[in-house]
Amino acid sequence: MKKNFRKKVLKNGLTILYEKRDLPIVSVAFAVRAGGINETPEEKGISHFIEHMLYKGTPTRNWKKIAEEIEKNGGKLNGFTSEEVTAYFCKMPSEKLEIALGVLTDMVKNPLFDGKELEKERQVIFEEIKLHKDNPSRYVLDEIQKSLYTGAKGMNLAGNYETMKAIDRKKIVQKFKEIYVPGNIVLCIVGKADFKKITDFAEKNFSSGKGKIPEQKFSQKNEIRTEKRKGIDQASLVFAYHVPTAGDEENYSAQVLSALMSEGMSSRLFSEIREKRNLAYAVEGDCDIGKRYAYNFVYVGTNKKNAEKVKEIIVEEFKKITEYLGKKEFEEIKNQLVGLYKIGMEDSQSQMINLLVSEIHGEAEEFYDYAEKIKKVKIEDVKKLAKKVADGNYSFFALLPE
Repeated sequence: MKKNFRKKVLKNGLTILYEKRDLPIVSVAFAVRAGGINETPEEKGISHFIEHMLYKGTPTRNWKKIAEEIEKNGGKLNGFTSEEVTAYFCKMPSEKLEIALGVLTDMVKNPLFDGKELEKERQVIFEEIKLHKDNPSRYVLDEIQKSLYTGAKGMNLAGNYETMKAIDRKKIVQKFKEIYVPGNIVLCIVGKADFKKITDFAEKNFSSGKGKIPEQKFSQKNEIRTEKRKGIDQASLVFAYHVPTAGDEENYSAQVLSALMSEGMSSRLFSEIREKRNLAYAVEGDCDIGKRYAYNFVYVGTNKKNAEKVKEIIVEEFKKITEYLGKKEFEEIKNQLVGLYKIGMEDSQSQMINLLVSEIHGEAEEFYDYAEKIKKVKIEDVKKLAKKVADGNYSFFALLPE
């Protein structure tokens, strides 16, 4: 696929990523190189708030017209805010690319930030915060941040009631003007398109500007916390540990360790906790990797009385890795990751996000080297990371029934 990839940084500062495909579908995204990690504790949630507001209207399109121009032409419109990127995207029939570019460009250049709509959307975000809190498995994944990091990095990406109440239109407009400039914007397209037409469009529709992305301070920590709640029947647990960040070659070892321990039904923790001991239904894990932060986590839903036992089993399984990890199992895990990497490239929208994230982490081209990087991981490196965890370098959060 690398031979079909092109990248260009325009004179106005905007970065274009393009992967050519023959299917008559195109996925298009405009993204800024900033998110929750760039916020102060007092303004936590402002990136997410801006994301919501960009769908609410421009001088030439209200919220309904924005949605209809994409959807009535056979497309799907969406967006997301993460710690290091905020993105606006759609998936369309390839002959409708001009419409996709027109709508998304209008959104990222000309949002109205209408006062009435802003107050209405604030209420929507309050409901989103409640939704996450009322979902125990989602809530503990948000809360583990507090056990891993200080500062705004340890806060919910959507903020809280206090920060959301304090964010007014003036702050939103100021933040938008600082961040949403061509030098901070990436346009990523995966599908059937003409690269020259894309670059011509971006050069014509965006003026120059470097902009500024604030870099907030935070530090790592390890903390064990519990919380009790009425009205739930199951304990939700998250076990997490810091790993090398994106850009550090050791991060690939961390991904192998995560897959080995908790990704899939054949993983060690799924086998031990669910299949052998029948202590849980959900046993799953993943990595959250950023340019300035990275951690692996394991989620388990279990009976309250088994919460401490499950934590002990997790630590013990990491200890077993340090004592013995066979070459056959090790190579199988690497093959698993390479296979999932290939599957993840199948959908143009997923691939669009893959390339965006890789660009934010360093260079989009590096995404295509993933399989080779995984194949180079050594057993000793994975065992070394496992030993740090077994030695007590981890965080743990449990939401328990009262």
